[in-house]
Amino acid sequence: MLSIDKQQFKLLEKLCNAMSVSGDEGEVRRIILEEVKPYADEVKVDALGSVLVRKKGTGKNPLKVMLDCHMDEVGFMIVHDDKDGFYEFESVGGIDPRHLVGKQVIVGKDHVAGVIGAKPIHLASRSELSSAVSVDSMRIDLGPEGKASIGDRATFATKFKHVGPSIMSKAIDNRIGVVILIELLKHAPKNIELCLAFSVQEEIGLRGAKVAAHYFEPDLAIAVDSTPARDLPDYEGNENISYNTKLGFGPAIYVANSSTIDDPRLVRFLEDIAVQEKIQYQLRQPGGGGTDAGAIQKARAGVPVVSVSVPHRYTHSPVSVSRVDDWKNTLNLLHSALKKMTRDLLVYK
Repeated sequence: MLSIDKQQFKLLEKLCNAMSVSGDEGEVRRIILEEVKPYADEVKVDALGSVLVRKKGTGKNPLKVMLDCHMDEVGFMIVHDDKDGFYEFESVGGIDPRHLVGKQVIVGKDHVAGVIGAKPIHLASRSELSSAVSVDSMRIDLGPEGKASIGDRATFATKFKHVGPSIMSKAIDNRIGVVILIELLKHAPKNIELCLAFSVQEEIGLRGAKVAAHYFEPDLAIAVDSTPARDLPDYEGNENISYNTKLGFGPAIYVANSSTIDDPRLVRFLEDIAVQEKIQYQLRQPGGGGTDAGAIQKARAGVPVVSVSVPHRYTHSPVSVSRVDDWKNTLNLLHSALKKMTRDLLVYK
């Protein structure tokens, strides 16, 4: 079994603290390239900016397995300079405006410090207080000396923390997937050709993964992501009938979501591996949301896909929370599965 060591914690911290808002993923891309080059047989940055990595297998015609994770995060784009250090912005990806007022942010390649401002409660009218503040009425305040350019990205200034059994950070979705894929590359099994896609622009339409799948033409693919947990207390006693993943219950194997019906052969295979290896896992109930699998499955002549995610709370907010054990179990489920994959897995029975 693989373990999570100090080096992986440091790498995850470095990745989470970096800014990689959709369409401008350069900071995370540079970290990934530095990490993967010593272990890969081929490294390529494609036209959209995704990092594509190949580790060759042995034997004749090994199964070509694509693992995908997205390296972008939700955030903001500067769209207008209101002068005096105030900047109008728009959200990039799905962000709840209720999370934004008063939050510290970093802006641009220099990580200029700022805060998202809005009218304070003392000055707001009764009608304004009865509804959520809209993004178009907020501004990023960089102070009189703070400078930004139209098109600059911004994101939450939250720093990574390891607290007991938990990790807390912005962008756990999906930097935790990035760390998992890098570790799997370091321990790549020889029975398959391992194709890794560190994809761009997932949060705005699964764009990078589609291009990556066209390049690799894999026999099958696994999207490795981070999924919302729905495990907060429900004091009204309502039955939880969607998003049943919980922190501390292991990797979430998808059955279906808004973009994909996961291949049942791959779902059952992963379940069987988890049982054989005594790895805790959970099934994510069909529901909303989606992963890069939705784009990969439609590449060229079609690709059998399944998604596996690390659960986290407080998705697309200034800070998410995940469990270290779920991270470890996801890594080991995928590693064990890769070692046992053969072409028989894809035979319809």
